[in-house]
Amino acid sequence: MRTRTLLVLLAVPVLALTGCGGTSGSSGTTGSASSTTSSGPKLAGTLTVFAAASLTDVFTDLGHRLEKEDPGLHVRFTFAGSSALANQLAQGAPADVFASADQAQMDVVTRAGLQGGAPTVFATNVLEIAVPPGNPGHVTGVADFARRPLTLAVCAPQVPCGAAALKVFAAAHVDAQPDTLEQDVKAALTKVQLGEVDAAMVYATDVKAAGTAVQGISFPEARDAVNSYPICTLRSSPDPTAAQAFVALVRSTAGRQALTDAGFGSP
Repeated sequence: MRTRTLLVLLAVPVLALTGCGGTSGSSGTTGSASSTTSSGPKLAGTLTVFAAASLTDVFTDLGHRLEKEDPGLHVRFTFAGSSALANQLAQGAPADVFASADQAQMDVVTRAGLQGGAPTVFATNVLEIAVPPGNPGHVTGVADFARRPLTLAVCAPQVPCGAAALKVFAAAHVDAQPDTLEQDVKAALTKVQLGEVDAAMVYATDVKAAGTAVQGISFPEARDAVNSYPICTLRSSPDPTAAQAFVALVRSTAGRQALTDAGFGSP
C-alpha cells in the first residue's frame, strides 16, 4: 500500500509502513492514530485480531478506540496462548492481525509465510509471582516453586509465559514442582484469583490488571527472561487497510501510552 494512502487513512506521520510496521529505521508512529480524515473513507466491516492473552485488557481498549473513530468497523479479538494462536493460523484460521507474546511463536507464522510484512516489536513484559491476598502460602520468591506442600501454577512450556518461567527457574537453579500447567497466562492467574493455588508465575502486567484480587511478588531473576511482543498483519487479511490501521494505533503515541499504563515495557 502506498505511503500516501496510509497518510490519508491514518492521519499520523507513519513512515513507509509495510505489512507489520515501518522500515528497519522506523521507531513507530507518533501522535494520534485516527484512521480517517473528515474527507477520507471510513473503515468498515470486521477486523479479526489474534493476540496473546496477556494483551486482553489493553488491546480491547485500543479496539474500542478504533471503533469509536470508525463506527462502521467492528474489531473482533481472539485472545489465547500465543502458541495456540500461531498453530491455528498455520492451519488456516482466518485473521487480519497477529500479536504474539514472544518471537518464537511469531516465527511459526513467518515460517509458514503468513505474515503481511516484517513483524515489529511493540512492547516487552517480565514475569512476576501472583499470590492470593494475604499470601497464605508465605511465598517470597522463585525458590518457593520447589517447596512442598505449596500448590503452584505455571504456564505450559510451549506457551511464552511458560518458556520464560523455564528460563527463570534455570537462572535461579530451582527445580520447580508446579501442580498445574496452564495453556495461557490468564488461566494461571485465574487459579490464584479463585484461591486454587498458593502462587502462579504470570506477567507483571497481569498482576497489575488484577488489582486487589491478587498480590504481586517481583524477583531479580525476571530480568533473565524478558519477553518481546511482535505484531504483524497477515497476508490473507481481507481488509489490509483496517489491519494496518490497528497496527498503527498500537505503535502510535496513544498506543504506547496505553501499553505503558498497563505495565508493559518499551521495546
